[in-house]
This record gives sequence, C-alpha cells and structure tokens, in this order.
Amino acid sequence: MHRTQYAKSGGVNIAYQVIGDGPVDLVYVPGWVTNVEVMWEEPGLANFLRRLASFSRLITFDKRGVGLSDPVPLGELPDLDARVDDLRSVMLAAGCESAVLFGHSEGGSTAIALAARHPELVSKVILFGAYAKRLRSDDYPWAPTAEQRSAESEGYRDEWADPQHIADNYAPSRADDSEFVDWIGRWLRLSASPAAAAALNEASTQIDVTGLLSEVEAPALLLYRLEDQDVKIEEGRYIAAKLRDSKLVELHGADHFFYAGDTEPILDEIEEFVTGHRTGATPERVLKTVLFTDIVRSTEIAAEMGDRQWRKLIGRHHEVTRAELKRWRGNEVVTTGDGFLATFDDPANAIRCASAIVDAVRNLGVEVRCGIHTGVVEVLGSDVTGLAVNIGARISAIAGPSEVYVSRTVTDLLAGTGFEFEDRGTHALKGVPDDWQVFAAV
Repeated sequence: MHRTQYAKSGGVNIAYQVIGDGPVDLVYVPGWVTNVEVMWEEPGLANFLRRLASFSRLITFDKRGVGLSDPVPLGELPDLDARVDDLRSVMLAAGCESAVLFGHSEGGSTAIALAARHPELVSKVILFGAYAKRLRSDDYPWAPTAEQRSAESEGYRDEWADPQHIADNYAPSRADDSEFVDWIGRWLRLSASPAAAAALNEASTQIDVTGLLSEVEAPALLLYRLEDQDVKIEEGRYIAAKLRDSKLVELHGADHFFYAGDTEPILDEIEEFVTGHRTGATPERVLKTVLFTDIVRSTEIAAEMGDRQWRKLIGRHHEVTRAELKRWRGNEVVTTGDGFLATFDDPANAIRCASAIVDAVRNLGVEVRCGIHTGVVEVLGSDVTGLAVNIGARISAIAGPSEVYVSRTVTDLLAGTGFEFEDRGTHALKGVPDDWQVFAAV
C-alpha cells in the first residue's frame, strides 16, 4: 500500500499519495467519489496507475468530503473554486511547481478551471470522459436535464452503493465480473455515505466551465469512448473545438471508467503526450500452464433460454468457475463471455481445476470443454499472450462436452505423478506450427 499523506486546504485535510519518481509530475484529478487506498485493491485500476507512474511522478488525491479526506457539512459542499483550491494545495504539499493534469469525468472540470486560472501551474491537460457542464441547455444538449440529475441524487439517498447498477452503467465490459462488482460496492461505501453521495452529485450538477475553455493555454489531449452513455462523445468534440490547442482521440467502447475495457490505447496516448514517445510496457516472459474453458452449444442454449435466463445462468457459471479457480490457485486472465482463460504455476492444479469446473457446471445443466497447455507466455499487466496461449485455445476447441484435453507437453511434465491420460490423436492446430499430439485427462 502506498503511503497516504495530508495537505492543508484552508482548514481541511486533503488525503494524497505520490507514486513513482519520473521526470514529469502528473496529477490524477479524480471524478465523483474516490478512496486513494481502496483504489489499489482493483487490479485493473492499480495496473493503470502503475503504468502512469512508470514514466512520471504520479500524484493522486481524494477531494474534500470524499474518501480519506476530511468530511464536510452536507450543506457546505465545495463548489468549483474550492475544488481548484484543494488541487493547488495538494500540488504545493507534494512539491509540485508545474504538472500535467489528468482529469477524469468531474475531475476534468477542475483540471480545466485550474489551467485557465493558473496557467503557470499547468504544463499540459489530459481529459478522459470529461464534461463542460452537467445541465442541458440549447447550446449543450447532451447533458442530463435538471429533473434527471435530481432523480439520480434521490436514488443515491435511497439505494446507495448498488455496485451492479454502477458497473452496468459506467463499466459495462466488467459488469459480469463478480469480483469487480464486489470491489465497486466496497469502493463506494468507503468513499462516501448515501447522503454525501447525493449531495456531491447535486454539487457537481452546478459545474459549468464552458466560459473557461477558451482561456486554457496548455496543450490538451482529450480521450473519449464512442459508446459512453454517461458523457457523450459530442461533449468531447464540443470541448475540443473550444480549446486553443487540443487533440481529440475517439476510442471504441462504452466504459466511462478509464481503467475498464481496452486500456492500452489510452495509456499509449497518454505516455506519448506526456513524454513525446510511447514505449508500451515490456512484457515478461514466464513459464505458465494455460487453461481455456468454453460452454458447449452456448449460442443454441442462449436462444432457447432467452436473454434473462441466460444472463442468470452465465452469472452462476462465472461464480462456480471462479470458486474452483480460487480453490486450485488459478489466476483468471479474462472472461470470454461464455468461457475463461486462466493461468497456473502447476499443470496438475490446472487439470484438477478443469475437472472440478466440468463437474460443477454440469449441475447447472450445461457442459464445458477445457484445453490445457504449458509453455512460455508473455505477461503484460493482467494480460497474457504468445504461442502457448494460442495452443491452449486450439486444444480446447477440439475437446468434446465435459472433456479436458491437454497437450503432450503437459503429459510429459506429469509423467509418474498418478495422472491418467488417453491418446486422442495428432492434430493440426490452426495458426500453430507442426502437428500436436493431444490427450484426454481421465
């Protein structure tokens, strides 16, 4: 865990952290609610921030009234001026004379305001999913109406910390990931109370930086996802047109959270904007056993069941699969909709886990096929790639219902350990050199 420190902003303590020691100061200006310690519990967010810290001195903080910063009376929630003062105080406490600001969502408005009012403190501005105002008008028709914002605030008072709702709307690519959804619930509860969340929502409704956009002198990089339903792509185009020096990058995807979905293009753009070049992360080459699982006849079953029942089935499938991965010390890499890719340090555990998954999902009325191979993979963040991964996927594709197929490499590694295998012939695996002997684990 990174050390949390406090900056004084007036009489309020603002929690902040400094990570990395790069040549450029980069300040992450967060959105609505945050907690600078709980955020490190989510691997996707943690990996994103570590990549930023690999080429910068990264500064993160909780706004007043949020997370580990001092609470404030609900009737005295900060306006944009107070947000700017808090950001300046954190920069001063961290020994930061000038910085690149990375503003997400509401944080983008704070970044714009500081850049316009104190250009000497801001060298560059990065915006992700940021808005210029939060209430609809004739010249800004993409924002919510006052009635919609009010209803949203009331909803938070009545049903705060509904993690599934937040995931569905702000990180739809991770909405079926139960561990991610559970983390969202914990993150929300430890970031703000129900009344504070509603009041913060009402305070952000008053934000309007449309009049400040033309005063921003610093170069700006704008990153927006085309299908984001919280902040529309049109808002990014509007802001880009008003700024003096801007580059707008339109990305595929619907996630409003920058650390969900495909993050590599975002990180590459930020690194190039900050440093002048993009190196990407260097993959680590390690020996791993890969396991692929896949529901047999998933398309036909989904059509027979209908969307609602299929979604419930997939949810249970994910739960039992993750339980077995945890039991056998497997590492979930990605969920492919109706299957999983996981890695193991021990091929024996991979076989035991696959067999357990076959039995567990059969109780749900479906069958899975599994493929296992051991080889060198390239690890980049939470992702794995390489020929070994392709081999595992191809072996899984030729397995039958409730079968666990493994490569000859796996059988050789487990020779004399008590495992039994049946020869299933030699196969040409698409995209893989040579023919491969495949076995069924008994």
